[in-house]
Amino acid sequence: MKEVVDLTGGESVYCINQWQIKQAFDLYEKDPQCGPRIDAHLARLQNELSRNEQAALAFVMIDRLLKS
Repeated sequence: MKEVVDLTGGESVYCINQWQIKQAFDLYEKDPQCGPRIDAHLARLQNELSRNEQAALAFVMIDRLLKS
């Protein structure tokens, strides 16, 4: 049986401020080129990955963006 890794709880590591969230949602909701591309990838990932896998992907992406 596959072990389930729980991604809830723990100490905070990354700080995402309100301006960053606003800018991200503006890009997603208002940009006519980026918005649909982001939405298509989100829909595909939500269909292909479990909730836990989606969370893991989000954390890995944030970490890689911070290091790049």
